[in-house]
Parts: sequence; structure tokens; C-alpha cells
Amino acid sequence: MPFALALTVVLALLSLFQLALVLGAPIGRFAWGGQHRVLPARLRIGSAVSILIYALIDLIAWDRVGAVDVFPEPFSEVAMWVVFGYFVLGIGMNAISRSKPERYTMVPVCIVLAALSFVIATGAGELTPAV
Repeated sequence: MPFALALTVVLALLSLFQLALVLGAPIGRFAWGGQHRVLPARLRIGSAVSILIYALIDLIAWDRVGAVDVFPEPFSEVAMWVVFGYFVLGIGMNAISRSKPERYTMVPVCIVLAALSFVIATGAGELTPAV
């Protein structure tokens, strides 16, 4: 369960970052390729959707470790591996960004998210029933 909690904390911080982008904060060099200081409307929508995706990922993770029971077990097992793949892809996508601030910030964040997702996907972070 500590891995799901750590994932939640990182995703919550990313959600705050994305919310700041949605609200027009001039930190666009850290996201979406770093081409805009303040994001245009279409990328602000993308940031809003990202917040929803983070919430879904968090729910899948907590379901996978057994803290909540929202999805059938086979779904959360497969979905957590998909989440792991998503963050591995994020490592690559952020690594090729033209924006140095994005590369230097988001690659390490994605590495942490991928590592946490991997541990959760393998089942190492599951709650064990009391005997």
C-alpha cells in the first residue's frame, strides 16, 4: 500500500501542475513540448483531460493493491500493466522533448511513476488478508 500512496502523492502534484496550466500559469515550458509559455486552449483542454486520467490511474492502483474494490480483479491487473506502459512511453516522449526544462523535470517524474506502477502491477504492493 505504500507504493499506491506514493503514486497518489506524485499524481496529485502533477494534477496541481496541470490545473495551473489549465488556469493559464506561465509554466508551459515544462509541458506539451515546451513550445508555449502559456498554453493555448487546445492544450489547456489536454491538461484538464490529464487530470481525469491521473484520477483513473490512481483508482486503478488502489483497486490493484486491494484498498478499494471498484473493478473486477482481472481488469485492474491488466489495467495496471497498461498504466506501467503508459509511463514508460512517457519517459521516452519526455526524453525527446525539445524543451530542456520539460526533459529535466518530467523524465525523472515519469521514471518514478513507472517504477511505482511496476511494483503495483506485479502485486508486490497488495494488501495481504489478516490471518
